[in-house]
Amino acid sequence: MNNAQDSRITLVLHAGEDENGELIEQFRHFRNIKTEADNSSIVAVFSQMAQLQTLELSAIERSNTYDLTQE
Repeated sequence: MNNAQDSRITLVLHAGEDENGELIEQFRHFRNIKTEADNSSIVAVFSQMAQLQTLELSAIERSNTYDLTQE
């Protein structure tokens, strides 16, 4: 597989529930993450960053972008 061209982290925050009991989520996006960074390091750093948020952390998501046309 080709190396990742870009990596993005999303903090998913629990913002409460609506009148129907459905979960309300808010998102904080971080771009320009080093593609070489391993997942355990990302979890450690962003778990600490989440403590600075007023909302409860629900998930840490990582999205990598690959250029499939280059070999």
